[in-house]
Amino acid sequence: MSIFDIFDKISAENKAKGGIEYIIAGLGNPGMEYDGTRHNAGFFTVDMLAEQYGVELNRMNFKGKIAEVNISDKHCLLLKPTTYMNNSGESVVQAMEFYKIPIENLIVIYDDISLVPGKLRIRRKGSHGGHNGVRSIIELTGHDDFPRIKMGVGKKPHPDYDLAKWVLGKFRKEDAEKFRLAAQNACECVKLMVAGKTDDAMNKFNS
Repeated sequence: MSIFDIFDKISAENKAKGGIEYIIAGLGNPGMEYDGTRHNAGFFTVDMLAEQYGVELNRMNFKGKIAEVNISDKHCLLLKPTTYMNNSGESVVQAMEFYKIPIENLIVIYDDISLVPGKLRIRRKGSHGGHNGVRSIIELTGHDDFPRIKMGVGKKPHPDYDLAKWVLGKFRKEDAEKFRLAAQNACECVKLMVAGKTDDAMNKFNS
């Protein structure tokens, strides 16, 4: 039996004590050279969410940058793993284990090349779909039933184009504003999801 199978009860105790109730993890790669790249869509969105609430992810813990914030009357941890994308699960699991967060109270935000810039897709669960950051989280938690927000970054220009080069590249000017608007919508999704209104978020924003 996974440790996460007993976290529901402990999470309720955390709530009674005023502890962290949700983790909002935006995936990406640390370092200035990755700022603004497609693969850092999760970082960008979590930073935007933090800005809306007047906080900064300027503390280091759980192999990531963190900040605490109240969203929809829930005490949440914003998390940007600094493990590099492929090891994102190391950071996420450390935070989950420390705060005893059940898997359904983890919301992961990341880039998706199957969606055009400006589009979102909210899911309650699912496979990693080839995304190495999500793969790491699934492998280390033993679960794939955590809610997630996929951020459209667009597909490769042609099939032979190197995937790593594409996701580590920066948005074209015409796509950057579309993505920014999508990030704003993703922040609204988080607020709904934390409030227990995931269906509303899906109905309103899913592409």
